[in-house]
Amino acid sequence: MENGLCGVRFCLFARVIYGARISLTVGFSVGITAGILGMMIGLYASTNKVADNILMRICDGLKAIPSTLLAITLMTVLGADIKNVIISLVIVNVPNMARLARSQALVVREQTYIEAMRCLGAKKGRILWKHVAPNILSPVIVQMTFVFASAIITEAALSFLGAGVPAPSPSWGNILNEGKSVIYNAWWMIVFPGAFTALTVLGLNLLGDGVRDFMDPMSN
Repeated sequence: MENGLCGVRFCLFARVIYGARISLTVGFSVGITAGILGMMIGLYASTNKVADNILMRICDGLKAIPSTLLAITLMTVLGADIKNVIISLVIVNVPNMARLARSQALVVREQTYIEAMRCLGAKKGRILWKHVAPNILSPVIVQMTFVFASAIITEAALSFLGAGVPAPSPSWGNILNEGKSVIYNAWWMIVFPGAFTALTVLGLNLLGDGVRDFMDPMSN
């Protein structure tokens, strides 16, 4: 009996380890894609007042909807699939990234060396991509690490609710969903995926804090 129970726990542990591949893939893809798109939107919005008003109002509208609710709505429209999970979470996280990139770009554009480049006749595109963009990378990269962690939590929530990665593909969220009905008899069905999710998100948040301190020592 004990050998059989140990075998079941080992199989579950193997599924949780394998499920990390899906959860980390989703988080990494969402963090990178949302960071790139948000930075491009924010940079463009900082140079064009008409585009700024349109793009930022769209971002405000998306931010007004709770992120999990928006993700569930998008998954209902797109269908349960790992690619659709990534697409929906990118849409959820792009507004925050765009807002951050825009605010940082507006600050950088007022610096003296940017004014000097304008006086020397540098084109807007050259100023934007060669001088403004590199100087807003630090906060964008830091925010990407937090988006990575947030995407893992949201993906787990979607899968737990049945709107994320479909079974039999293992992800931490759908493993938790399978274990909720047997929590009193098989506590490990909840503990293993829950612990892995919590530790991964904690590690990513600590990584984000470390990256921020490394890139901006004056923030402390």
